[in-house]
Amino acid sequence: MNTKKYTQDVLNGTLWDAANSSRGTVDGGVFKDYALTFLFYKYMSDLHKVEVEKLEARYGSDEERISMKLKNFRFVLPKGASFYDIYRQQSADNIGEIINKALHKIEDKNERLKGLFDSVNFNSESVLGKTTQRNKMLRDLIGDFAKIDLSEAEEDIIGRAYMFMIERFGADAGKKAGEFFTVHEVAELVAKLAKPKEGSRICDPAMGSGGLLLLAGDEVGSNNYALYGQEKIGTTYNLARMNMFLHGKDSARLEWGDTLNHPLLIEDDRLMKFDLVVANPPFSLKKWGAENAENDPYNRFHRGIAPKDKGDYAFISHMIETAKAKEGKVVVIVPHGVLFRGGAEGKIRKQLLEENIIDTVIGLPAGLFQTTGIPVAILIIDKSREVGGANENKKDIFFIEASKEFKSEKAQNKLEPKNIKKILDTYEKREDVEKFARVVNYKEIEENDYNLNITRFVDTFEEEEEIDITKVQKELVEIDKQLVVAEKKMKKHLEEILG
Repeated sequence: MNTKKYTQDVLNGTLWDAANSSRGTVDGGVFKDYALTFLFYKYMSDLHKVEVEKLEARYGSDEERISMKLKNFRFVLPKGASFYDIYRQQSADNIGEIINKALHKIEDKNERLKGLFDSVNFNSESVLGKTTQRNKMLRDLIGDFAKIDLSEAEEDIIGRAYMFMIERFGADAGKKAGEFFTVHEVAELVAKLAKPKEGSRICDPAMGSGGLLLLAGDEVGSNNYALYGQEKIGTTYNLARMNMFLHGKDSARLEWGDTLNHPLLIEDDRLMKFDLVVANPPFSLKKWGAENAENDPYNRFHRGIAPKDKGDYAFISHMIETAKAKEGKVVVIVPHGVLFRGGAEGKIRKQLLEENIIDTVIGLPAGLFQTTGIPVAILIIDKSREVGGANENKKDIFFIEASKEFKSEKAQNKLEPKNIKKILDTYEKREDVEKFARVVNYKEIEENDYNLNITRFVDTFEEEEEIDITKVQKELVEIDKQLVVAEKKMKKHLEEILG
């Protein structure tokens, strides 16, 4: 019988209340790193506590045997380093230092957790404030998490709760949110469009905290797939590592570094190749490294070098070069400018079209992200359309104009399940839908100078209702008559008031 008591909604709410109420004056974009680290730490401690209790029930006071069995557990929790050890010392004046030491003990005993806690300093005056303020916040955090037994939730519920927390902190972080997560509904759409298969190697070269990567894996329908990712920002990279652990994806290969300048997913001195590459890269990234691109050791930018102040095509080029030849697939979120801007970008786009690998262009609504109010698009690139690939005879491009598929909410627009379903169903059928989708042959693309602006190909014009001029004139005459009567009444009232 399942004795786990936490439902998803209850755990989400409980964790958010615990984290948010402890924040004090610390900015949400910064505090998230501490709160999410604490969630991870408490989960490890609770799992370990349950395992120890099981072994004690079986082996009694045989500490040597229990210790031997714990070596085969999912991780090692050194003596004195659990959350409960911290809880007992929460009144100490140097509680931040005590937490730091406990976390680094855990790193020392678990090779795959090396560096995981380097980006959070629980004794930082510059981030968490002076001693009195800092200690109050830490004691509140410890006290709130002490009330939550995370062993009483299924692993998938814990993982989803972590993602919920990331998204809630993202709502507070405003424009900085794009650095660490993609709005869940948009990420879900990308993952479903990607359609990964059994045995797929799936990569996100701009993975943030790993949510899109995990959703893409979920679409496989089994555990027969492998996840890979790279992230430039250290704190965000460690959030992704924790995210994988909490979802039971400890085997994912994640790297910390600048994908465009220093790709680290390397195999036999070459770029690793993937069945599927998905990403929501930073839009129009400035100073992305254009000055180094010509001498790229992996020749990723052979179609042309993206402008130095707009890195969109640099990411697209990298993703294409890491997708398997004649079978790999790329699904990437891009700003609309990618579809029509000229210059170097226009030349790269033309080359991709001549290679016949651009498969689908989907226009999404504006206002879906905290980071920008601009409308964005999803570009689907299919290398099975290359010469020798299974779809080399597919010579058209499918356009979906879904900019009106959203629910308007106060903070930002939102894709609802019905919007996602409509887009996915249309993509699957790949047929013309009036004012929504159209299959366009290559010749028409060529005639439009390789411009992929969606509204050039999907007519969304709505005819205005024909106006009856005679009827309108009669209505205006009647309004004039009513105004004359009203003015006379007003004049009479004023004369009466003024005497």
